[in-house]
Amino acid sequence: MLRTIAVIAQEPVATFELGVLCEVFGIDRTDDGVPAFDFRVCSSRPGEALRTTSGMAVVAPLPLEAARGADLVAIPGGPVDGPYDPDVLALLQDTVSRGGRVLSVCSGAFQLAAAGLLDGRACATHWRYAAKLAAEHPRACVDLDVLYVEDGPVLTSAGTAAGIDACLHLVRTELGSEVATRIARRMVVPPHRSGGQRQFVETPLPAEPCESLQDVLEWVAEHLDEEHSIPSLARRAAMSERTFARRFTAEVGTTPHKWLTNQRVLRARHLLETTDLDIERIARESGFGAAPVLRHHFQRVVGVPPVAYRRAFTKQPVSA
Repeated sequence: MLRTIAVIAQEPVATFELGVLCEVFGIDRTDDGVPAFDFRVCSSRPGEALRTTSGMAVVAPLPLEAARGADLVAIPGGPVDGPYDPDVLALLQDTVSRGGRVLSVCSGAFQLAAAGLLDGRACATHWRYAAKLAAEHPRACVDLDVLYVEDGPVLTSAGTAAGIDACLHLVRTELGSEVATRIARRMVVPPHRSGGQRQFVETPLPAEPCESLQDVLEWVAEHLDEEHSIPSLARRAAMSERTFARRFTAEVGTTPHKWLTNQRVLRARHLLETTDLDIERIARESGFGAAPVLRHHFQRVVGVPPVAYRRAFTKQPVSA
């Protein structure tokens, strides 16, 4: 269970990446039904002002020793050239060896690699540093075309905002989609972006000013049980089909079909976790229409059948 989270602050502290971890795990949201985390910001120089990448300073109140025994130890970005603090590397190794998890945001993957934790594992980092990470650590399986990768106890994410997705993925895996959605709602971010989405889109953004598709996305998310197509969505967005498809890919980072499928799977996960509806009803409610279609897409996206997923998250009787 995910209860204790320790973040390691090191000079120069990456302020956005540190902020991501603080925002997801460090804020008391028990009034929203989110379990309280034991959140610790640790450093080999506790109590000292550490310079950051943003021209200010931060102070970590706890020593590295406070991170020992944490369920998750996170590295919020950092330099891509060593040498790295051997005490931090040893802490990361010890965390994995005793059954804990480690997480890196952006360039923090370089320290996981230096600790030998990426050898033979799929991993991600910011696209700008992917080639360097692969060259310096050839045993690491660096994937440029993902937002985050979970391989065993190691979770790595790409550039800054992808760290949010990775953290919410971890919350969803450990505590369920309802908790992850509540945190995302408070942060005003999408509750789920598949780790398999590309880090960046090669299609350039339109040169002319344009309205966001957010209103369309929100409407679709509220009407997942209805039929949707590029022509119908383009009409709702008041765009030509070609313009809509191009802008959707540029703004969302994936195709309308893949996004819609992922949203429907997310809806199905929520219903599996929080209701006793049978699989056929869930298929209709989430927009898949029939149980076989739900099973096909659910297995492909989540990796397990819907019934097995429900068993893992509830103790309710399962209806196939």
